[in-house]
Amino acid sequence: MEFFAKQYDIIVIGAGHAGIEAALAGARLGVSTAVFAINLDSVGNMPCNPSIGGTSKGHLVREIDALGGEMGIAADANLIQSRMLNLGKGPAVHSLRAQIDRKDYARYMKHVLETQEHLDLIQAEITDLYKKEDTWFVKTKLEAVYSAACVILATGTFLAGKIYVGDVSFESGPDGMFPAKELGVAVRALGLPIRRFKTGTPSRVNRRSIDFTKMEEQKGDADLVHFSFDPRCKIENKISCHITYTNETTKQIILDNLDRSPMYAGKIEGKGPRYCPSIEDKIVRFSEKQRHQIFIEPCGLDTEEMYLQGLSSSLPEDVQADFVHSIAGLEHAQIMRNAYAIEYDCVDPTALGASLEFLDFDGLFGAGQFNGSSGYEEAAAQGLVAGINAAHKILGKEPLILDRAGSYIGTLIDDLVTKGCTDPYRMMTSRSEYRLVLRQDNADERLTPIGYEIGLISEERYQIFLEKQAMIRAERKRIEKTSIPCTDEVNAILVSHETSPLKKGCKMIELLKRPSISYDSLAPIDTSRPNLPREVFEQVEISIKYEGYIKRQEAQIKEMRRLEKKIIPAHTDYETITGLRLEAAEKLSKIRPHNVGQASRISGVTPADISVLLIYLTKAGEEND
Repeated sequence: MEFFAKQYDIIVIGAGHAGIEAALAGARLGVSTAVFAINLDSVGNMPCNPSIGGTSKGHLVREIDALGGEMGIAADANLIQSRMLNLGKGPAVHSLRAQIDRKDYARYMKHVLETQEHLDLIQAEITDLYKKEDTWFVKTKLEAVYSAACVILATGTFLAGKIYVGDVSFESGPDGMFPAKELGVAVRALGLPIRRFKTGTPSRVNRRSIDFTKMEEQKGDADLVHFSFDPRCKIENKISCHITYTNETTKQIILDNLDRSPMYAGKIEGKGPRYCPSIEDKIVRFSEKQRHQIFIEPCGLDTEEMYLQGLSSSLPEDVQADFVHSIAGLEHAQIMRNAYAIEYDCVDPTALGASLEFLDFDGLFGAGQFNGSSGYEEAAAQGLVAGINAAHKILGKEPLILDRAGSYIGTLIDDLVTKGCTDPYRMMTSRSEYRLVLRQDNADERLTPIGYEIGLISEERYQIFLEKQAMIRAERKRIEKTSIPCTDEVNAILVSHETSPLKKGCKMIELLKRPSISYDSLAPIDTSRPNLPREVFEQVEISIKYEGYIKRQEAQIKEMRRLEKKIIPAHTDYETITGLRLEAAEKLSKIRPHNVGQASRISGVTPADISVLLIYLTKAGEEND
């Protein structure tokens, strides 16, 4: 028998990486929030790789932290190895990646939710979702009914989840959890534009059955960097990872058994991730390659499970064993968990606005893999924004809309809601046209003032941020004034770094503009250097070396924001705008962009269409005046 259990301001369905950030943001902004998980052991689970960060994903984690989210702090607290990627390239693509103790991370996040004021964490399967007047209702498997003004769908891969391993398939969520089958039916009944995506994960093997002598050791960095700009714990490398490779035998085993792959046999209808393909997909798509790199990564300190990064598969169990055992160092590997593919329901994200609220369902928000993205970091970023905006709706505040020029989070959301996605969306640095400005090292400069204004950054932390910015400004002024004489010692340093010697004295800033000269290079002659944190010197050096490029991007950003300021009224009838092409009118009517800048990025909308739209808005504005 149904019974009414409790009323909340916000209900979050799902307690994965998106749901966690959404629930914490709502509760920390002072509104009553409930977050539901099918199983409390799934809170903060890492069903795929035991790592956080990576190329562009590290940027997202630092931006989440700068806004006041939890992922960066949790990653630091449970880090077992850390590396800064792409150090051989420019600072725009430097990205932090860390191996995480997946069970400790999950325990940490569950406890954060349990102890958060204004937040209830509840184990229950949500089986129905409906709206009466201005209130949303959810019903659990046990027939308890809860209500809220706003609901955030953060269902991950649980929604109508189905596992595939060769010829075997069955309804399931990740890691053998129950799927959200009845909720999948309810969401479709609402009329949301649902599609099927799929993702996968590789085998886990027992550490004691691996021959590491046949592999390359991969150690962590000597100088470690925190994800959080508010470091609360010491971080250190506690483990090594290892690298091995597939070979011709591996390739042949997979090719000989492609007919047993559910993906190639046509049994999986969901679209898989383009940038994280299964091993069978890699073998077929890159047939000219002789080998593929495999990373052997520990799942934690108190487990012998090792994750085989790069060997995601949905082939049958016996084929998985054969190709794993064909790889150097894994000849006698004991498989503890088999690889599988999982198919699930998600939504067409063009049905969402930039606030991540549905255009046609007032008070309903989407976040994470439900929105068609892939990855823990992309999910957490969306969860944070959805949680903030649901709380703002309750509190009567304007939504937080992050633009492309201010953050990777803004780029991620803008891509999803304006361009949509035909396969699971993965963030990459190449997706941002402003990546030299959107570096991971300056995420606090870009976003901490916003987090403070919203109320997710404390006064204490904000003052620390202001002190850091003051140190950066003071150091910049110091090196602009510091004179470097033309001496044998100075020229010896310059020549040793393969740059031309001085013919006369100069300011220190001129030397730092040289590509091969760094702060460390000049330490012996920089006698007035203050004792400042490493990140202060890093910020100053980058701003000097790339000053011309940064100014050019800032000019582009200024022009982009000029279009972003031209708001399009929500009630605009595009079909009545004279001169607007039919295709453009249809796309604009469907996506309903918030502003002209967003409209200009919609596929099928041309510069000529934007000119017509600008003329229309100008005339409409004059008539209203």
